[in-house]
Amino acid sequence: MSLTTSHNRGLPTELPPNAGRAAAGVAIVLVAQLMIVLDATVVNVALPRIDADLGFGPASLSWVLNAYTLAFGGLLLLGGRLGDVFGRLRTFEIGLAVFTVASALGGLAQTPGQLVATRTLQGVGAALAAPSVLALLTTSAPDEAARNRALALFGAVSSGGASIGLILGGLLTDVGSWRWTLFINVPLGLAVLALARRNVSETPRRPGRFDLVGAASATVGAVSIVWALIGAPEHGWTSVRTIGGFVLGAVLLVLLARTETRHPHPMVQPHLVRNRRRIGALVSMALIIGANLSMFFLVVQYVQNVLGFGPLASGFAFLPFSLGIFGMSRITPRLITTLGPRTMLLIGTSAMTVGYAWLSGAGADGTYLGSVFGPMLIAGLSTGLVFMPITATVLAGVEPEHAGSASGLLQTTQQLGSAVGVAVIVSVYAAGAVPGQFVPGLQAAFLTSAGFAALALLVAAVVLRNPRPAEAQAPEPELEAVVEAA
Repeated sequence: MSLTTSHNRGLPTELPPNAGRAAAGVAIVLVAQLMIVLDATVVNVALPRIDADLGFGPASLSWVLNAYTLAFGGLLLLGGRLGDVFGRLRTFEIGLAVFTVASALGGLAQTPGQLVATRTLQGVGAALAAPSVLALLTTSAPDEAARNRALALFGAVSSGGASIGLILGGLLTDVGSWRWTLFINVPLGLAVLALARRNVSETPRRPGRFDLVGAASATVGAVSIVWALIGAPEHGWTSVRTIGGFVLGAVLLVLLARTETRHPHPMVQPHLVRNRRRIGALVSMALIIGANLSMFFLVVQYVQNVLGFGPLASGFAFLPFSLGIFGMSRITPRLITTLGPRTMLLIGTSAMTVGYAWLSGAGADGTYLGSVFGPMLIAGLSTGLVFMPITATVLAGVEPEHAGSASGLLQTTQQLGSAVGVAVIVSVYAAGAVPGQFVPGLQAAFLTSAGFAALALLVAAVVLRNPRPAEAQAPEPELEAVVEAA
């Protein structure tokens, strides 16, 4: 409901004195959120041009995406903690400055190593800025109604930003160069930095220690596992390199778990990961995001390399996915109260499995309408159906003082799920790839994406069983709050 509708008669007198500044603050923070979300996909459409220009291989090209998501996901929780201690606005500004500088350097990259390094630095900046966005949105809003509208806009920006990134990336690559997919962040970042402090208020600081061991072990452990996955087809699954990468990653993740149970200020509150339903929802989110991002990675190359689409046309080719998410997200607040989170997850993941299985039939003689449009529309509708129930399940029963940690855990799962998902699918694709041809390996890769969706269906069916009556009482207020905000 808009402000005009709900307060039509009293608008001139009921607006808080700082309403204009608050609205500007919300808009500024949302622009930064859009930049962060866009950057996960804006270079996606440009990947074939990047490969041709800098000479990436079929597997190593995925590091253009994974370098960003791994640094982002691995350091998100530490970024949230830094915001608590130093102030959200200050941490937001530092992160956005790092992100902006890294974008400029990435646009100037001349080698694969330089581009991957700058994408990593972008992820570091995003990890510092992103956790502060929600806190700054809520503190900038002058009242409860404004907070709900800000949260709804945040959800729209976060869910639609990835698809907008594909179209924007295609436009910039077609009109100019793939380098502009990175350069575009520079004027936006500078504008936000210039306006943020005069329109956004700083949050109170909470002195405390940092869990540096946890942050390092989470990031390096995830990088090690993804590195092993991507290199496995070339070096062999039983090679010292591959096994060593998996072992190192596993050891570091065990170290992370041990550290979080002993540190006085852990990045992850241990009690948050002791809830069966919350863990099931997080695993489902990782699997779904992994399947979707791997689809983005491969379909954009399929429509360009096989169907002959240009970068801009490739971006518009993803509109069925975008419109599916948008359309479904308009009705999920009503569906969740009638069907419940688990039923929505069962329906959504079942449909997603069918969609990706259908996409596995895309071949050298395929067409957009026959091979891509239908599966992509199903994937978009399914994704729009499952995101809200997963979020509601993760946040259900969380104490207000730990809501930030739960949200950070969800965002971290999304980023690391996308990185690991792309790594697995790229490894499967590379194992069947033929030099000079794109189609060989596609069927196995898309069937792997369907397998991810099927695993998410299994988790929803087995792990997310309806709680016993004694367990079902606490989540209701939080579930209603999530529905209201959306």
